[in-house]
Amino acid sequence: MNNVSPEQLHQRLKDLEKRNRLLQKKLERSESSRAELEKSYEVQSNLVRQIIQGLEKSKHEAEVRSQELQEAFENLQLMQTKLVQSEKMSALGVLVAGIAHEINNPVSFIHGNIEYAHSYAQNLVDLLKLYQDVYPNPDNKIVSLKEELELEFIVEDLFKVLHSMQVGSERIREIVSSLRTFSRLDEADYKEADVHDGLDSTLMLLQHRLKAYGNRPGIIVNKNYGQLPKISCFPGQLNQVLMNILVNAIDAIEDFYAKQSHHQGELDAGLITICTSMVSPQWGQISVADNGLGMPEEIRKKIFNPFFTTKTIGQGTGMGLSISYQIIVENHGGTINCFSTPGKGTEFIIGIPVKQTTMK
Repeated sequence: MNNVSPEQLHQRLKDLEKRNRLLQKKLERSESSRAELEKSYEVQSNLVRQIIQGLEKSKHEAEVRSQELQEAFENLQLMQTKLVQSEKMSALGVLVAGIAHEINNPVSFIHGNIEYAHSYAQNLVDLLKLYQDVYPNPDNKIVSLKEELELEFIVEDLFKVLHSMQVGSERIREIVSSLRTFSRLDEADYKEADVHDGLDSTLMLLQHRLKAYGNRPGIIVNKNYGQLPKISCFPGQLNQVLMNILVNAIDAIEDFYAKQSHHQGELDAGLITICTSMVSPQWGQISVADNGLGMPEEIRKKIFNPFFTTKTIGQGTGMGLSISYQIIVENHGGTINCFSTPGKGTEFIIGIPVKQTTMK
């Protein structure tokens, strides 16, 4: 270092200054490039964000549109099913009313004449007894024919037969009356109706499913009817709801029977409890409870959904309870709720206003 001359040091200093200036220029160019890159990155980032936002918006709009189309399709499908169901119920009502009318005429004739037949038979028997009293020693031919015909048995059984015919004709008259009450062809309009009559007629039509057969015990129905006034409603529609709920209760009990049959021992009897009451001066309540299998919460929440069913193909369309919900809630301004506990049973509670200010 001591051998370096001042001229050399001065030259080196100039070289260093020159290199420093070059480095400074390179740094400035780098800073400029970095700023341009940052600006370009920011522009590209904004562009990407705009594209992503546009895609998200398009996706959301597509999802909304898809949801609207799905809802429109489901509503169209539901409306179509309701129209078919309504047409079916209307046709069924006409058919049932016609059949009830055709059956009612001959049954009324038979039922009205059984009493006369009973009276005439009694007169003939009295005449025979009088002949026996007046002529205690009849001809051998009469004695022989009397023994051959078993006259005592005929006389005794004749009145049993007439009584059975009377009971049977009365039963047919009750069924015909129930058919006419259930179809409500003359009560399709909005009017006051007796809910208890609707319940009784529906139960009458379901008697064949309540009776015992084979190893299956019958289903007991407890009716706890309260002081329920006539309800302003569409009677035919309300009867349809009662039919749907009672059929579901019977199905649940039969499933319960089927599960029990896998175990040895006597089957527990099925029970349906129907209660009616006034919960307020303006509201009536109908409760239908069964001791069937019940259902878990995830199923219970879906039972009023259109086309939802737990039954096998051919046993149900999944529309019965959905239509019942529409009839009670939309057409009558009422409420319908379901409460169920697996293994213990299910209860449907219908709330319906006694009077309504507007027709649905």
